[in-house]
Amino acid sequence: MSSDDDCQCRPLGFLLGLPFALISLILSLIGIVIWIVGITLSCLCPCCLCVTVIVELALGLIKAPFHVMRWFTKQIPC
Repeated sequence: MSSDDDCQCRPLGFLLGLPFALISLILSLIGIVIWIVGITLSCLCPCCLCVTVIVELALGLIKAPFHVMRWFTKQIPC
């Protein structure tokens, strides 16, 4: 078994991470808005390289709740 498969059932880490995941969910909603605006701007003016960086940042914000919950569940020992 790999280290990723060890101790997949950690309900305590899940419960402790819920408030932080809620904050991350709000940030991901902001990220979705930034992503939509960034994609629109990059379609209108593809020469703007800074818009691509903003879109990548928005994608990171969208994925934040999943990263937070995964991090919290890994912090709880089996």
